[in-house]
Amino acid sequence: MAIFKKLITALRGSVNEAGEAIIDAQALRILDQEIRDADVELKQAKESLASILAQQKLADKEVEKIQLEITEYENYAIKALESNNEKLALEVAEKLSVLEKKYTVNKEQATYFADNVKNLRQTILQTEINIRNLKQQVDIVKATESVQKAQSAIAQRYGNSTTKLQTALDSLERIKKRQEKTSATIEAKKELLGSETQDSLDRKLEEAGIKSSNQSAEAILTRLKEKQIN
Repeated sequence: MAIFKKLITALRGSVNEAGEAIIDAQALRILDQEIRDADVELKQAKESLASILAQQKLADKEVEKIQLEITEYENYAIKALESNNEKLALEVAEKLSVLEKKYTVNKEQATYFADNVKNLRQTILQTEINIRNLKQQVDIVKATESVQKAQSAIAQRYGNSTTKLQTALDSLERIKKRQEKTSATIEAKKELLGSETQDSLDRKLEEAGIKSSNQSAEAILTRLKEKQIN
């Protein structure tokens, strides 16, 4: 049972490692897609902002309209009171009560829209900054990735070239040594040939009685005495 659990754990680890390897291999592609998704969401947020902003403007206009009506009916009520027509003034007051309630509701709605517009603007602004920074970082990462791939390829080619160059240098060195050996052999043969030629000439002179093979002791002594006198 314990072995089975260990086997399951090992398999899970292999799956995780394989998944991480796939993610690493596709990291830039995944990152590009995530940025595209963020751009889509940002566009949707801007569309929502436009819609809410339009609702806010309509609400503000409605509030302004109701405020004008309230001001208008307040003047009517004052004139009714000045005319001692309290019944008419009461009817106007009832109208004002409805208008004021309507004003309160629309004012709250306009304020709600305004707050949402403000918050959404801030969110959009920060999102744009984040996406811009992220794109800049991605550009740097892509550039680094490209440079590293180029460096790796160059290093690989250079390594192969170095091996080939070393092999060529070794071959050149062997050729030089062989040539040096051949030159030395030729020189040695020349020396041997010259020596043999000289020996042959000396033998011919000796055989003809022209050249003596060895000087006598008397001749050597006479030569030494002459040097002593000089």
